[in-house]
Amino acid sequence: MFFISRDFKFDAAHKLEKYHGKCESLHGHTYKLRVTLRGEPNEEGMIIDFLELKDIVRKEILDKLDHSYLNEIIDQPTAENIARWIWNKLKIKFMDERYTLYEITVWESEDAFVTYRGE
Repeated sequence: MFFISRDFKFDAAHKLEKYHGKCESLHGHTYKLRVTLRGEPNEEGMIIDFLELKDIVRKEILDKLDHSYLNEIIDQPTAENIARWIWNKLKIKFMDERYTLYEITVWESEDAFVTYRGE
């Protein structure tokens, strides 16, 4: 079994209205996103072409989240809820006889991140 990953970045603003502390005020992050698939290589020796992976994530995720106000897209946009939202958008896009979505990792800062592997 192989795991293939690609990293992405996007900038977005949010506030955590149900949280009581510094993060309940409007602020922004440069998020890092890692999308990981699990699968077996095809006859060309690849699970999926990195360019195809990039194109799907750009269309389904980055075009929607980059330079956005996350509260208008995701309820209580914590790193956990962002990861789950991304998973739900991508799980069908990465469902193939050779590969499936394995995990989503979202970094809110350089050293703080969450990993989600679905329900």
